[in-house]
Amino acid sequence: MSKIEAVDCKTLKSWLDHGEAVLIDVREVEEYNAAHIKGSILIPVGTCSASSVPHHPDKKIVFHCKAGVRGGKACEVCAKDMPEKTVYNLTGGIDAWIAQGYPVEAV
Repeated sequence: MSKIEAVDCKTLKSWLDHGEAVLIDVREVEEYNAAHIKGSILIPVGTCSASSVPHHPDKKIVFHCKAGVRGGKACEVCAKDMPEKTVYNLTGGIDAWIAQGYPVEAV
C-alpha cells in the first residue's frame, strides 16, 4: 500500500534541484498560467489519476496546489493506484513556496 507524506518547501527545492522529483501542479489552468513552479506538470485535480501522472520509478512524486487541500485529494486518488510509491503533498502549496521566496514562472 502506498503512503502519503507531507514535504516542506526546502526539501522539495532540494529534490527539484537534484532531479529527484516529479512535481504535479493540480490547480486549474488559469492559476498555473499566473504562477507555477518551474518544471511542474499541470494536471488539474479533477483529471488527476495514477495513469495521468508521468511514470518515473526512480523519482519521488510530489503534488501541490494553492494551499494544500487539492494536493491532498490528488495524493489520495493516486496513492490507491500506485501501491509501490510514496506520494508527497507540498505543505502549504504554492503559497508557502512563494512565501519562502522560491521562484515561480508565469505563462
